[in-house]
Amino acid sequence: MSHPYDNSEDYNDLSENRVVQIPTEFAGERLDAALAKLFPMYSRSRLQQWIKDGHVLLNGEPALGKQKVYGDEQILLDAPPPPELTAFTAEEIYFPVVYEDEHLLVIDKPAGLVVHPAAGNWSGTLLNGLLHYCPSQAQLPRAGIVHRLDKDTSGLMVVAKTQLAQTDLVRQLQARTVKRHYRAVADGLVRQSGTIDAAIGRDPRNRLKMAVLSFGGKPAITHVEVIERLQNHSLVECRLETGRTHQIRVHMQKAGHPLAGDPLYGNPRHAMSDAAREAVNLLGRQALHAFRLALVHPATGETMQWKSRLPADMRALLTVLRSEMHGKALPLDDDDFDDEDDGDWEIIYTREE
Repeated sequence: MSHPYDNSEDYNDLSENRVVQIPTEFAGERLDAALAKLFPMYSRSRLQQWIKDGHVLLNGEPALGKQKVYGDEQILLDAPPPPELTAFTAEEIYFPVVYEDEHLLVIDKPAGLVVHPAAGNWSGTLLNGLLHYCPSQAQLPRAGIVHRLDKDTSGLMVVAKTQLAQTDLVRQLQARTVKRHYRAVADGLVRQSGTIDAAIGRDPRNRLKMAVLSFGGKPAITHVEVIERLQNHSLVECRLETGRTHQIRVHMQKAGHPLAGDPLYGNPRHAMSDAAREAVNLLGRQALHAFRLALVHPATGETMQWKSRLPADMRALLTVLRSEMHGKALPLDDDDFDDEDDGDWEIIYTREE
C-alpha cells in the first residue's frame, strides 16, 4: 500500500548509486561544475554538499569539490534520498495528552515544537511524535492533524484518529464553529476590547512574513478582550474566527500592540523597565498560548471543551510585569477562565477599503 504522505515511486532512483564516465570535453572543469552538467536534476549546491559529505567518489576515492577533471574519470554518485522522503517517520517526542478517545485526541503543545515537517524541519515534529504515540495515525493524511500552531506558540490542538473524525473536524473548522481562545501579553496598554477585521496575506516586502493587505489577502477576524492592563503591557484574550497563518501576531501588530517577545512582528524598542525587558528576553518567544478549545465531538455530537493553564514561561513573565505594576509579586489566577460571554464586540480596527 502506498504511503499517504508521499509518492515514493518518484524517488526510487534517488537512493541508488549512479556511475558515470566524465566526458573528455569536460577536461579542465571543476568537478562540481561537471557534475551539474551530468546530473541536471540536482542543484549545484546540493551536489557540492554531497561532495563534502563523501557521497561522490572519483576513481574510487572521495572527491574534492574544487578539483579539476581531465576526462574519462569514473564517478560514483551515492545520492541520499531527499529529506522529505524520510520525514514521515515515527519519533519519540514528548507532548502532553489532555484528552483521548477512539476518535480524537487533544494535546497541549509545548513551545518550540514544530507541528508538521517542512523545509528546515524534516524531523522532530509533532507529526513524527504522533506516529510514534499512535502508529495507526500513519493511515491518515498528515497523521490526523487538522490545524496548526506556530512553532513557538504553546497550547491546545485537536488531532483526529479516524478518517471520519478528520473530515468532520475539518468541516467544523471551515464553518468557523470550533472555538479557539488564546491568552497573550501585548506591548502597550490596549484601550478596549473589540474586533480586528483585516485581510491577511504574504508580505510583499518580506516573503517570510505575513501582513495586513488592502488587496489580495484572505479574510481574517480576531476578537480581542482586555483581561488586565499592566505598566507597559496588557494581558489579552484573543478568539479566532478565522485561522490564517500568524493571524493573532499580525493583527496585534497592525493594531499597534505586537506581542511581547515576538521575534518576527514584535517591537524590540518598546519602552519598558530593565526587569521587564530581561523577562521578555528570557521568554525567548512570542507570549501566546492557546488556552481554550471547544468543538462538537465528531462521533457523539456532544459539545466538548478543554482548557490549558498558562505555561511556566508566560507565568514567570506576568509575575515580573505584575510586581512592577503593583510593587509586589501577585499570584497569577490561571483558573479564572471567565470566557463564556461571547457577546457584542466593538470594532476597533477594520480593513481599509
